[in-house]
Amino acid sequence: MKRYFSRKVFIYILTFFLAVTIDWLVPRFMPGNPVQNMLSRASIQSDAAEVMRGYYTKAFGLDVPLWQQYLNFWQAIFHGDLGVSVYMFPEKVTNVIFRAVPYDLALLVPSVLLSWIAGNKFGAFAARSRWLDNTILPITYLLRATPYMWLAILMAWSLGIVWGIFPISGAYSFSMQPSFSFAFLVSFLRHWFLPFASLFIVQFGGWAIGMRNMIIYELEEDYSHYLESLGAPRSLVRKYAFRNAMLPQITGLALRLGQVVAGALATEIVFSYPGIGYLLLQAINNQDYFLIQGCFLFIVIGVLLANFIIDVVYVIVDPRTRQGMEGT
Repeated sequence: MKRYFSRKVFIYILTFFLAVTIDWLVPRFMPGNPVQNMLSRASIQSDAAEVMRGYYTKAFGLDVPLWQQYLNFWQAIFHGDLGVSVYMFPEKVTNVIFRAVPYDLALLVPSVLLSWIAGNKFGAFAARSRWLDNTILPITYLLRATPYMWLAILMAWSLGIVWGIFPISGAYSFSMQPSFSFAFLVSFLRHWFLPFASLFIVQFGGWAIGMRNMIIYELEEDYSHYLESLGAPRSLVRKYAFRNAMLPQITGLALRLGQVVAGALATEIVFSYPGIGYLLLQAINNQDYFLIQGCFLFIVIGVLLANFIIDVVYVIVDPRTRQGMEGT
């Protein structure tokens, strides 16, 4: 078991190193120059532009060779410094990201967890109900195939523009400041509902289909037929099938939770919701190397943590994993 975990730790460290290296490389393959882009937005006259270009190039650490920029990047990471945002200068990247993370958590954690619970319950019930499997379940196939962005646009148009029930932009009313007041909470929930609903509906269909298919697969396995031949109650057979079918669903849940920090890019763009996904789009449009690096770094850490949680949960939930570890 000790050998197993040592190998896992080595894989995680190697994956982190490669992912962060790619994270540093990708923005630098983008055409253009972030400092030049920043100065062009500010409409600085040509005489002052050269002076400002030199100043900002040095301030952002872009005046040194690439290999030194790479080493400086790693050194800054270990000091918890992700640099200063070019797009939101002079804001620190960490401050910009930490302002966006709560909105992602408030939007994505409920949509992922509630859709996972409801989808698994519905899929398990559909697997033992022929009527439900033949009538209502096909709707979940349609939901699963629906793109997030298309559903978000449809809901924004129908419920926001045509009927005017919900607002379609931002995380709260532009006339308000974030606070713990009842009025702000109501405004936040009204802006939150449409992005949440568009994510919940699509994910619900995916979880329901996955659970239904896995239970049917498990019921056709040899151990199910063996239990039935011994006279075991059908409910007991289904109980074992449900427990085994939950394992890949737990894996999917952990991966989805690991991607929560990545935001829901398409949905956040449609509703101008100020999460990491929308922030990442703004960073790419403005060639903000440091904000792009910071956003992707959060995503990398989130996915790696999710995989680590999967390894731990599998050891607890699945005895076969423990037996395999003892054999290594």
